[in-house]
Amino acid sequence: MTRMIFVNLPVADLARARAFYEALGFVNNPRFSDDTGACMVWSEAIFVMILTHDKWAQFTSRPIPEPGSSEVMLCLSCESREEVDGLYAKGGAAGGTADVGNGQDHGFMMSRALVDPDGHVWELMWMDPAAAAGEMPAEQAA
Repeated sequence: MTRMIFVNLPVADLARARAFYEALGFVNNPRFSDDTGACMVWSEAIFVMILTHDKWAQFTSRPIPEPGSSEVMLCLSCESREEVDGLYAKGGAAGGTADVGNGQDHGFMMSRALVDPDGHVWELMWMDPAAAAGEMPAEQAA
């Protein structure tokens, strides 16, 4: 069985959060969505569960971090540099905050980060397939 990841995130406004993720290309799975949460699908192995604060509280009594805090950075791989730039622009236009960190460009790999409307940091990253497969000499990939 393929290993999968289900990222669960608390959101203040479910409709706003869903619109943000849909703008990035996530697809809603209505089978696992209702008025308290939505299952947003990135790939056959990556799912983001966006949950209202009340729903979140059913899973943990720990406090929800304030927007602007740095709890975790989530990274999504992209097919190309153009996809990174395109998603970055779409996220900014859909209520996210662009340029939350220094973008990086190492030639064989590049990334840009944005924050969703609830303060969750998303890094969008592309890596040359040769570097990812270990086919690039170490000095080029470093």
